[in-house]
Amino acid sequence: MLRVAVVGSGPSGVYTAQVLTEHRDSGCPVTVDVLDRLPCPYGLVRYGVAPDHERIKSLQGTLRTVLERPGVRFLGNVHVGPQGVGTDALRRIYHAVVYCVGAAADRRLGIPGEDLAGSRSATEFVSWYSAHPDAPAGFPLTARSAVVIGAGNVALDVARILARDPAELTGTDMPRERLEALAAGRIRDIHLVARRGPAQARFSTKELRELGALPHASVRTDPGDLDAGPAAARADALPAAARRNLAVLRGWAAAGPGEAARRIRLRFFLRPVALLDDGRGAVRAVRFERTTPDGTGGVSGTGVHEEVAAQLVLRSVGYRGRALPGLPFDASTGTVPHAGGRVLREGFPSPGEYVAGWIKRGPTGVIGSNRPCAKETATALLADAAALARRAVAAGGPAGALRAAGADPVGWEGWRAIQAAEAETGRLLSRGPVKIPDWTGLLAAARSGG
Repeated sequence: MLRVAVVGSGPSGVYTAQVLTEHRDSGCPVTVDVLDRLPCPYGLVRYGVAPDHERIKSLQGTLRTVLERPGVRFLGNVHVGPQGVGTDALRRIYHAVVYCVGAAADRRLGIPGEDLAGSRSATEFVSWYSAHPDAPAGFPLTARSAVVIGAGNVALDVARILARDPAELTGTDMPRERLEALAAGRIRDIHLVARRGPAQARFSTKELRELGALPHASVRTDPGDLDAGPAAARADALPAAARRNLAVLRGWAAAGPGEAARRIRLRFFLRPVALLDDGRGAVRAVRFERTTPDGTGGVSGTGVHEEVAAQLVLRSVGYRGRALPGLPFDASTGTVPHAGGRVLREGFPSPGEYVAGWIKRGPTGVIGSNRPCAKETATALLADAAALARRAVAAGGPAGALRAAGADPVGWEGWRAIQAAEAETGRLLSRGPVKIPDWTGLLAAARSGG
């Protein structure tokens, strides 16, 4: 019997467990423990998908079927690292360990004023509205103007949540205190700004269109931004997604700003160069430099600057992997060095250590991109199964060994108890399930399940 630990219960971890337990060609039965730092499974599907995107959140049902299958066990509240179960301990407990720890850090802008009050990462805001237990308790929503810097779907999610009437979110799983904070907020102007042109934006057209469908917000784009650069002049040569996005943006430009309680303005060819202090240590505006296409897909500065007033600035310029002590790490790419998913130490495969997901390939792709990535890693592990099975591991069951190493695991019944508690909270509020937003509440609910 081959014992495998998969660290991380998001899509990459669950897909890895699925492949490992579906293939029997290795000649060695495989059992998989899916470990997670949180007492809740599903990773970014639970804590990274916007609450008003129920269709994507429904993927939890697909992931659940894997975690409930024979040979797979979920063990939450298992901290892997210096303050919990170390990587060396995992190697003693399991024949193989697959790290699917994602890319939890956010990239910074690297400009003056980035640490002023009111300057935050979009990652923090997503964690806050998703009720992640590590999220800050409050968020500065008293601003009247917000700037979101980025040109991807996370930037669209953030702008959309800021622009929604909170009453539209009462049917979601957002906790009441989050909804009340949004309702008390004063943000009326939202500027979504990108340093390159609309043809290079990574928005999905479906999510882009959602901005225009908000009942209490108007959307504006500047025609001059849409006509700049060689890509706009040769729109028929652009990829289909870029052409669709341009068509949506041109429609908003032709329609004009409109009248609504909240206003969203999409700006392009602006590079942030500084966040400006209001004299009290908080953001008052963002200084941008106008950019122009450089002919190679990038942009260069023009020396022309403008300021956009803002008391809240959210950067959404990408994620980055974090080093996990005990594992090799390439700081230049934010990934663990590997060959086909096998972790490399000093250029050679390290027996029993594997990676999948963003910590393997970097923060690229959509949820479905994790399937082929996980399959490659799991296939490599299964090819190594005979050699791995000869490795000595701790006697007894892994759960007992994890406890001996300092963990206090929450199993599937504990997770089911959390779900029951969230459903009861929602029932009392005449809503669907409502998330428990803090560690104390989550663990208390989990322990109530026995």
